[in-house]
Amino acid sequence: MAIKDWPEGDQPREKLLALGAQALSDSELIAIFLRTSGVRGKSAIDVARELKARFGSLNGLFAADLEAVSAVPGMGEAKYVMLQAVMEMARRALRESMDRTDVLSTPEAVKAYLRLKLQNLPREVFVVIFVDAQNRVLALEELFAGTLTQTSVYPREVVKQALTHNAAAVIFAHNHPSGVAEPSQADEDLTRVLRQALALIDVRVLDHFVVGRGGAVSFAERGLL
Repeated sequence: MAIKDWPEGDQPREKLLALGAQALSDSELIAIFLRTSGVRGKSAIDVARELKARFGSLNGLFAADLEAVSAVPGMGEAKYVMLQAVMEMARRALRESMDRTDVLSTPEAVKAYLRLKLQNLPREVFVVIFVDAQNRVLALEELFAGTLTQTSVYPREVVKQALTHNAAAVIFAHNHPSGVAEPSQADEDLTRVLRQALALIDVRVLDHFVVGRGGAVSFAERGLL
């Protein structure tokens, strides 16, 4: 049965208008995005459910490459491009929220932004958010990539960039491609070394986030700073 033939209260678009987007399931949200299935005999919700089943979650769907998405009947390059555009708009909206306010007053926005930016990357990267004396974002830079250890993340480079941006404080973040958002002993050791180096130029470390596929862990919330 086509979605337009469903009872009006069950149609995803009408349900969203009546109850808000938060009332919809993942599959219903995907169906609104798809608009039509592109497959005879299937509704958009059928294709949406197949996408959810194949990729396991919205994160899995957004992280999938063009080849994997296009393998689902009814999907293709155009819909893949639209999916990536939706993700980028979400990242930019969250970045705008961070840029306009005190990052310490919006920790969930910072965490959400870092999750969208880092959680689906295939390699480990280390980023630094540089902030001013009012804790407003000055810059966000990816400084290192690869296997992150004390020998691959150079304190002098972090110090150099903090001075370049005239930062009063920093927030660190890195991802665990394995998917487990749990700080390791090496993560704690690295944070301690970086804090000591930055203290010499009077720059504070506000937090360090470890991002995995299941979420993000804050060192500050864990009492590790």
